[in-house]
Amino acid sequence: MLQQQLRRIGFVLVAIFAAVAGQNPAAAQDRFEVKSIKAVRPTLVDTINALQQRDVAGARAAFQAYDSAWNGIEVYINVRSRDAYGVLEHGFQARIDKGLVASTPDTAALLTEAQGMLAKFDETVAMVEKAAPLNPLYDDVARLRIVRAPLREVLPALKAGNVEKARKSFAAFDDNWDSIEDMVKAKSAESYVAIEKAMIEIEQALMPDPPDAAKVNALVNDIMSRYNAALAEVVKDARGR
Repeated sequence: MLQQQLRRIGFVLVAIFAAVAGQNPAAAQDRFEVKSIKAVRPTLVDTINALQQRDVAGARAAFQAYDSAWNGIEVYINVRSRDAYGVLEHGFQARIDKGLVASTPDTAALLTEAQGMLAKFDETVAMVEKAAPLNPLYDDVARLRIVRAPLREVLPALKAGNVEKARKSFAAFDDNWDSIEDMVKAKSAESYVAIEKAMIEIEQALMPDPPDAAKVNALVNDIMSRYNAALAEVVKDARGR
């Protein structure tokens, strides 16, 4: 009788463990961390596709998009694995960046690098999927960085004379500001008000052809300074737990 009861308990435990194991992959897929990291992958695929066609301009644009997207989620990789972070950012990315700005880019060599980078990226994603979730404050850090990413593109685009990209990048930041503004406001109501005001002024300053570059520069730098201060506070909270 006792053996039968123990056997039944064993069957129940096996069933529970199997059910939990079966749920884990789906749960990992639903995590903001995993979804956000995976959202960066298409930019690497676009880079590879452009290099396969020897389209250097296309590869540069795709890899710039990767760099911007990566800046949003790199905090996860840095926390999860300093080694993976180093290989991706200081290894592959540094070499590809250097190769793409060369006077005569070696597309074959760059293609090999980009393919290797994608393989390492996928390996890192698999590692993240299998790992336990980080504390939720790291998701807040990533959200703030993801929303900030297009704002970081505005001044370089303006400097390069690409006014349309500067406008689109600012519009992307403006569109997503609402999703994180409460976090900024919680850290500094004064910064929140100043950022809101500056955003209206930047939108107006970007309208003319050409835009008022000096004014845009000053306003974006002010927003970035205030935004980064709020972000630093959230990072501190995340590391403190």
